[in-house]
Amino acid sequence: MSRLCEGRVCIVTGAGRGIGREYAKMLAAHGARVVVNDLGGSPSGEGADATPAQAVVDEVTAGGGEAVASYEDVSEFAGARRMIEQALDTWGKLDVLVNNAGILRDRMLVNMTEAEWDAVIKVHLKGTFAPAHHAAAHWRDVVKQTGAPVDARIINTSSVSGIYGNIGQTNYGAAKQGIAGFSIIAARELRRYGITVNCIAPGALTRLTENLRERTEEEKRQSDPFWIAPIVTWLASTESKDVTGRMFEASGRILAIAEGWHRGPVVEPVADPAQLGPVVERLVAKARKNAGMNGMDLD
Repeated sequence: MSRLCEGRVCIVTGAGRGIGREYAKMLAAHGARVVVNDLGGSPSGEGADATPAQAVVDEVTAGGGEAVASYEDVSEFAGARRMIEQALDTWGKLDVLVNNAGILRDRMLVNMTEAEWDAVIKVHLKGTFAPAHHAAAHWRDVVKQTGAPVDARIINTSSVSGIYGNIGQTNYGAAKQGIAGFSIIAARELRRYGITVNCIAPGALTRLTENLRERTEEEKRQSDPFWIAPIVTWLASTESKDVTGRMFEASGRILAIAEGWHRGPVVEPVADPAQLGPVVERLVAKARKNAGMNGMDLD
């Protein structure tokens, strides 16, 4: 087997279970040295437990790979910095950051509490920004010191709930849509340093999603977290240096690129709002419908 990430140092957040665990295992199988970060909290973000991260480290090392555990809270700015420093202190460099950590606190908008909103936004959005900030600042310093671009990767995690929209997840969907926008802008800012930034919208059955609805055996196979790991491993490799600012929808059913907002039908500006009714009706009639959760136009 060709080892795509030989010698590369990768951080994977939320790597103690589910999708992140599969990332860590496959990256290590392809020769990467992995910082397995997981605070070990519950699906809704409470508590902490070192066991999940250490279990993945043990699994990787038992298979001949190299890994260390990190228990930092990536939504804490200083904790995210310490995680980056751990990779540098352990292996002397950092090549890849995979921002995967997340929680759910689903609730209909009219019932959602401030705490449920704040917790999800913090873990997903700030938990993407903080590690990315410290990693990008490190790589920028390397470029300044060496005069040459790095070959680095940031891989973020969005969701079909964010890019297409899912009822009961205004907090989660807003965070995931925010991460999509964050990734596009960061890709443009960081390309000059040799850093690519891409995003994954995974479709997988994990402890965060297993209780949302019943699934058939075939759906369970298609939702195995394993299927997300190949595209992340490829994006982490040196082969992906020319791909940046993209959103990959990945599951055991499909691998696709989700295309972003584009300007639709256009008319000349209208000064009188009383005249806008028929104008807006024509615009809406000509515009493509928003996508449903399957990524296709809503009926």
